[in-house]
Amino acid sequence: MANRHWIRSEAQERPDLSVLIVSFNTEKVLRECLQALEVASEGLKVEVIVIDNASRDQSVGMLRAEWPDVHLIETQVNLGFGGANNKAYEAARGRYIVLLNSDAFLAPDALRISLAKMEANPEVGLAGGRLISRDGGLQPSARSFPALTTHILVMSGLADRYPKSKFFGQADRTWANPMEPADVDWVPGAYSIIRDEVLREVGFFDPIFFLYYEEVDLCYRIKAGGYRILYWPDIVVVHIGGESSRQVKTLEMSHTGAQLVLWRMRSTLLYYRKHKGALATRMVQMFEVFWYQLREWRNRMRKSPQSSIMARDFARMRKTMQLAWTETKGGRVSPPQPW
Repeated sequence: MANRHWIRSEAQERPDLSVLIVSFNTEKVLRECLQALEVASEGLKVEVIVIDNASRDQSVGMLRAEWPDVHLIETQVNLGFGGANNKAYEAARGRYIVLLNSDAFLAPDALRISLAKMEANPEVGLAGGRLISRDGGLQPSARSFPALTTHILVMSGLADRYPKSKFFGQADRTWANPMEPADVDWVPGAYSIIRDEVLREVGFFDPIFFLYYEEVDLCYRIKAGGYRILYWPDIVVVHIGGESSRQVKTLEMSHTGAQLVLWRMRSTLLYYRKHKGALATRMVQMFEVFWYQLREWRNRMRKSPQSSIMARDFARMRKTMQLAWTETKGGRVSPPQPW
């Protein structure tokens, strides 16, 4: 194994980069993530903080045995993505904070390029790179803030049908050349680099978001503070999350899938209420209920076994959005955590 060069937490020297990694039952991919991170850290002053979100696998044992220079923080309960990163940030000492998913693998030059670009562009508060799957396929990496229009375009399938249209493809900027850098609204939390003084000015993740929308809200506040959000395509990160989360259309929604849908809906309502107001929040909720009801009716009319399964799923999603509306009191209250 290569010699470690990460700065330990007790060292007096301030790191250039504090890499925060949240892990929840991700032993195998976490090992691969750290191996790629070690290569990408060469020649840089880096501290690595892994916060284990009450995993039930052998992640903690693996970290202690194989990665002694990692600053490990263990939680007793799952704090969610935002809450766990907030906890890790309390220990971070770097001039820049790097968010890295445990299922994301840095290209060898990703950190070096990130640091150089942030140093050269002091007006940039947060930046992200080009996320790709293992087979090289592009994942959404540079996105626009949610709005009722984009919500409708994505849910209706029009965004997927006309990806090269600036209007229909506005949510994920699918019309844009992914090899060109750009000012954007937000980038996914799978990888981003953030100026520490910006976080101290605007705050880190809002604790109302347990999962989903936390990075959208953070980017919103950073831009509101007068800083730029940049997408830099020459920063390459392999991310397998998009592969594992693809929905299998022919199976009934699992318990885990239903839980994640509920969390997404809660966070949607919380975000819209915080940034768009009561009317926009109600309109988003009504549209989703209407859309799921329409899809449910359509599938019930088809009379095939697969259509019956999909009809039940859409009925569950309609009821789940109604539940999310009740639980968040129309987006005003975050339910008790952990969700």
